[in-house]
Amino acid sequence: MIAMTACAVSDFGHGSGGAVPLAGESALRLLVVDDHPLFREALASAIALAFPKAELHEADGIGAACEILSRDSAIDLTLLDLSMQGVTGFEGLDTIRARFPRVPILIVSGVTEPRIMGEALRHGAAGFVPKAVDKATLTRAISEVLGGALFMPPDLATAPAPARGGDKAPIAERVARLTPQQMRVLGMIRQGKLNKQIAYELQVGDSTVKAHVSEILRKLEVISRTQIVIETAYLDFDQAGGGF
Repeated sequence: MIAMTACAVSDFGHGSGGAVPLAGESALRLLVVDDHPLFREALASAIALAFPKAELHEADGIGAACEILSRDSAIDLTLLDLSMQGVTGFEGLDTIRARFPRVPILIVSGVTEPRIMGEALRHGAAGFVPKAVDKATLTRAISEVLGGALFMPPDLATAPAPARGGDKAPIAERVARLTPQQMRVLGMIRQGKLNKQIAYELQVGDSTVKAHVSEILRKLEVISRTQIVIETAYLDFDQAGGGF
């Protein structure tokens, strides 16, 4: 496990920025997964300051995290450390993603290598923040991921996750990875519709739309709705299978 510095603890507990209310905050449920008790406590404390009405759960490993997620289907977000005992590479992330695909995962890790951050998004993470970020950045990361966006540290926000084996595939190939329902959501994003509007038209819950948006961002290898619109602006959706 990567050693956590005292700086990382103090940054989360006492970083700049006050509490940021979030719509529906009273129902917000977050799960913190980290095998380091001191950091887990510091992270939980920082979250409580930013989202005072949120319900926090803690797990010291992947097994415990899966038990909590199995018991509580209303968990809105999992904050996961990549480097824990008994976990190699992205095994923990892959396990939670496979068993609970609708729960977004924000990686909070001591790893700061851009390649690892990009690869985490490839494995289905909805965002990545280093453990030493200030509380304001952590709060923004949580809020953006809960809103259905992907989050990367500000200094890497303009660099999409690298594609496996080289440059990204052509946009038509990336769009072809989407499911029919994700294609419908993509079409509505291109029309400028908000998540609530999309949920209403598709007659699904907001959380389902957020999950679809996160998957669209990941599969298209972009990090924002604006990038979605730009990259698909000249795409013929009839040829791509969208049927819009």
